[in-house]
This record gives sequence, C-alpha cells and structure tokens, in this order.
Amino acid sequence: MLIYSEMVVVLKGFILHEGKVLIVQRANDDEVGGGTWELVGGQIYFGEDLEAALLREIQEEVGLDVTVERILYATTFQTHATQQVVILTYLCKSDHHEVVLSEEHIDYCWSTKERVRELLPPAILHDFERNDVFSLEEWV
Repeated sequence: MLIYSEMVVVLKGFILHEGKVLIVQRANDDEVGGGTWELVGGQIYFGEDLEAALLREIQEEVGLDVTVERILYATTFQTHATQQVVILTYLCKSDHHEVVLSEEHIDYCWSTKERVRELLPPAILHDFERNDVFSLEEWV
C-alpha cells in the first residue's frame, strides 16, 4: 500500500506600519487553525516566484501593497500525518494601514509586541522568540 505525503510551502508577511505589525484572525470555520491569529500569507503555486507569491497573497488577503525587505525566518510543522508545511516569513513594510479583509479572515489588528504576545498562538510566539523577531528595532 502506497502512502502519499505532501509538502506545502507557505509564505508569510511580517508587515510593519508605523511600528506595528499586522496580524489577522482566521475564519472560525477554517479547517486548519480556525479562529486563531496569524501573519498574513498563503501557499505558493508551482513555478511562482517567492516574492511575487507573497505580494499576491498579501494583496488577496488584506488588500495592501507592501515592500518586501528580507527573509526573517523559516520553520516547519506537520498538519496531518502525511502533510508537512514549510513557512518562509518575510519582513515587509507598508505605507498604508487601511485593510480590506478577504473571506479567509474575520478580524485584523495592527499590533505592538505586547498585543502580539496576547493574540498569537504559542507555536508562532516560539518561532518569534527563537528567531529574535521581538528584537526588531522597527517594531514597538
């Protein structure tokens, strides 16, 4: 019996505007992590450029045009016994704060470090700690 496994690559934007980072809340009926808070982003398509995919996802999910600065960190986890997700998180900057949410999310928050510690799930906070994200000078 063959068991197929799947590797999914997801790009996330750590989007800063005036010293705060944008986080979004997943729709409650979302299959993976419904109701939880996260950074903006999504899956890359086969053949798609990394930066182009990230810009597309940010535009689709929150309607923002951003500048991609640099990669912050990479991490991985399994969602199912046969599916592994690789996440590449990039530092991005936005000149605008007006967000237009897609149907994938139900809320958003331009957040300080303190607020992020209250809202984000422990696994994401662990990634932030492990990769010195809380030390970013641009983030208040």
